[in-house]
Amino acid sequence: MAGASGCASLHAPLATTNPVFIPVQQSEMAWERTIDAIHDFKFPIARESKLDGVIETDYVVGSNIFEPWNRDSVGLDNRLESTLQSIRRRALVRLMPGQGGYFVTVEAYKEQEDVRGPVANTAGGATFQINQPLQRDLNLVVGQAAPSGWIALGRDPALEQAMLARIRSRCP
Repeated sequence: MAGASGCASLHAPLATTNPVFIPVQQSEMAWERTIDAIHDFKFPIARESKLDGVIETDYVVGSNIFEPWNRDSVGLDNRLESTLQSIRRRALVRLMPGQGGYFVTVEAYKEQEDVRGPVANTAGGATFQINQPLQRDLNLVVGQAAPSGWIALGRDPALEQAMLARIRSRCP
């Protein structure tokens, strides 16, 4: 019975609440520590507004099992998924002032690439089709001429929990 408690427990660690409260009085310190935690996950900042308390990141291609140094794919299942599929993620972080500190909310979104038909660089892709009129694309592009679409897979709770834990650990 004593072996099943504390650090030796076989259960998963308790989830961090979203939003998490950080007891930092200065707004600049809370903001910079949150930005540092986002950079730990190698997310580039797309937009930040201190007035609104919003930080938006650009998309990051999901790290696979051969990239253990990247932290955006949390857990083996997400790493395996990013290895076998084209996955990208972005994050939206909000800081809201509270009594004695700030509430930090993290929303991480995950998308899967939707390749529309065969890629232009397939074998025989440069041959002419007799049953279709000739279409000339004068824009020289390697790969697909039109951008691929993305399928929204919803939020990524594992990444949200990891980012919240990192933000909380950076703020004393």
